[in-house]
Amino acid sequence: MILRFNHVVNSSTGIENLRSDLHNLVAWSNEWQMLLNIEKYKVMHVGYNNPKADYVMDGSVLQSVSEEEDLEVIMTDDFKWEKQCCEAVKKANRILGMIKRNFTDRSQSTLIHLYKSLVRPHLEYCCSV
Repeated sequence: MILRFNHVVNSSTGIENLRSDLHNLVAWSNEWQMLLNIEKYKVMHVGYNNPKADYVMDGSVLQSVSEEEDLEVIMTDDFKWEKQCCEAVKKANRILGMIKRNFTDRSQSTLIHLYKSLVRPHLEYCCSV
C-alpha cells in the first residue's frame, strides 16, 4: 500500500491519487480492525487554484470546511490569523475580568504574578506559528 501525503493536489491525476490513498487507508484500517470515525474527518481546500473536489471515505462524503480548530489553534483556508488572535484576546480579557472580580489584593507584585501565570500564557500560546 502506498500513501502519498504532503503532495500538491491540483490536477485530476492528483485528485484520483488522493482518492485512491483514502480508499487504501480505509481498507487497511478495516483489515487491521482499527476502525476510523469517518464523521470526524474533514477537508480543507487551501489555495486559489484548488479544484475543490469531493472526497469519500467508506462511502461517506467528507465535509468541506473553511476553518478548523485543533489544540485551540484556529486554521483557516486563507492562512490568516485574525480569528486566532481575536479568540486569544477574548480569553485573556475574560481571565482579567475574573482576576478583577475575585482578588482583593491589587498590589503591583500580586497583579504581575497573576498576569504572568494566568493571562500571558493564553496570549503567547502558539505565537511562534
